Amino acid sequence: MKIVQTDKAPGGSQLYSQAVICGSLVFCSGQIALSPETGEICGTTVTEQAEQVIKNLKAVLEEAGSSITRAVKCTCFLSDMGDFAAFNEVYAKHFTSRPARSTFAVKELPRSVLVEIEVIAEI
Repeated sequence: MKIVQTDKAPGGSQLYSQAVICGSLVFCSGQIALSPETGEICGTTVTEQAEQVIKNLKAVLEEAGSSITRAVKCTCFLSDMGDFAAFNEVYAKHFTSRPARSTFAVKELPRSVLVEIEVIAEI
């Protein structure tokens, strides 16, 4: 097992890693819409936040030797299912390889963001 860490995405913590490589797969922790430079939330809409989340995931996957096109499973969390259609527009633009996916509405996400995504990808 190998820990993945890049300064091009918000950091993990002492409790978890940005991602872990196990065999030929990389397991990315959930990313939220934080700027890696400032640690501040980027955007106020689900569209803006989803773009930042995906940008962060791309950076982690690249550091792991993978890419978003090699994603095999995504788990998506929305704070409001009313944002589902807008979220899907952003998601479809980036996840063109159509990985398996689950999407859940959750009561609340860290720092009250609107979206979080975690990814499993091939290396």
